[in-house]
Amino acid sequence: MTPEMTPLLPTDRFRFECGEAVPCFNACCRDLNQFLTPYDILRLKTHLGMTSGRFLGEYTVIRTGPQTGLPVASFRQEGAKDHPCPFVSPSGCRVYSDRPSSCRIYPVARLLSRSRETDQTSAHHALLKEAHCRGFGRGREWTVAEWTENQGVAPYNEMNDRLMAIIALKNRSHPGPLSLAARHAFQLALYDLDAFRTQVFENESLRGFHLDPELLEQAKTDDEALLRVGFHYIKKIVFGTDAEAREAAQ
Repeated sequence: MTPEMTPLLPTDRFRFECGEAVPCFNACCRDLNQFLTPYDILRLKTHLGMTSGRFLGEYTVIRTGPQTGLPVASFRQEGAKDHPCPFVSPSGCRVYSDRPSSCRIYPVARLLSRSRETDQTSAHHALLKEAHCRGFGRGREWTVAEWTENQGVAPYNEMNDRLMAIIALKNRSHPGPLSLAARHAFQLALYDLDAFRTQVFENESLRGFHLDPELLEQAKTDDEALLRVGFHYIKKIVFGTDAEAREAAQ
């Protein structure tokens, strides 16, 4: 059944609560086709104390997105009955503090639009109502801003917006399929951060890049700084931009 999407203005309020007392608890963690952003993967592999390569190998499958032509990561579901999230348990999410952005913001959906005239982006929100969900009408009322702050969505939005800028750049400058080398570079720089760190620092792959020295120093030990470098790397290596990438990487 198609979910009901109701646009939300900044001043609109909705009443929602999720927890063990709600009859549908854990239902949204099954029949899952869960896509993961680069920042989702960063948070999850850190929470689990795993390298990015091990996390990708154990928990994900990477395919080419039919609309973007870019590598897309999702949870591996081979042989899993009812397609549950690998981290769901009878008492709830085992990685709750670092759960993916789409889980975190639910039942709100966040959509970005880009102006062709100004190239500026703006965010729009909608309330997502699915037939199985019984959380509506419970608990307190929220605005989008209150819900976003309460669920810790802001750092996810900031990184995911960088990904959306990559997708928009790809659509503008390279609408066709990417080469195998370009797909590998994308997967390395944005999903497999530990391997990317080895490449850029031990193999000196950032020669000729104009990056903030402080950001580069942070990236040697900080994955969030390294992911910012990764977005810059993809913009220049795959799409041949520099000034735009340099600004985005700050």
